[in-house]
Amino acid sequence: MEALPRETIVDVLEGRLREDILAGRHPAGSLLPPERQLADGYGVTRTTLKHAFGRLVQAGLLETRHGVGTRVRDYIRLGGADLLPMLVRHSPDWIGEIFEVRRSIGALIAERAADRATARDSAALVELLAAVRESEGGDAVQLADAEVHRALARATGNRVYVLLTNTLFNAYLPVRAALVAPFTDPAAAHARLAPVVDAVTAGDPAAARTAAGAYLTATERIMLEGLA
Repeated sequence: MEALPRETIVDVLEGRLREDILAGRHPAGSLLPPERQLADGYGVTRTTLKHAFGRLVQAGLLETRHGVGTRVRDYIRLGGADLLPMLVRHSPDWIGEIFEVRRSIGALIAERAADRATARDSAALVELLAAVRESEGGDAVQLADAEVHRALARATGNRVYVLLTNTLFNAYLPVRAALVAPFTDPAAAHARLAPVVDAVTAGDPAAARTAAGAYLTATERIMLEGLA
């Protein structure tokens, strides 16, 4: 059995600083206290503090300038979608906004896929859809369902749609287990998604958009009920 990784003091400090930033205790745009003062306040060495700072700079929450200090980045104005998993972990309130984007992007992807899918794309979609019904357990069905959506994005022929799809899935990974309700019944999950795949493989963009909208609205409702 593989040993579980142990949380280091840097991990703990990074988490504390991240929580303090996201909770507004260190507001966006503000300079953090001097390193010595901050290290003493958290009960760590300055070396540990610098390591934690480095991680948070990489995450897009801090920026450091020589001779100025370390400032909390205005991550809402300047950050990217890669911050979403961290923000969801901090506050599930983000889920509603992610689902709003999921509805609009998902419907557009289905429409584009119906217009552009090749015979190979269609065959892959049919195969992946069958895997939804054949999977066992909510987690496996949820992952199989996700692969259908990745395939829909690939069928558009636009790599940006693929990256956007990946970003949206990654965004709610921190709470994925709480969103499994639509996938506990493989047959029902398959039935909800089948009209989307049918419309795409039939080359009907309008029907694909309508079917995707219905699917996304239904699964969102079930997931939010489960999350509540």
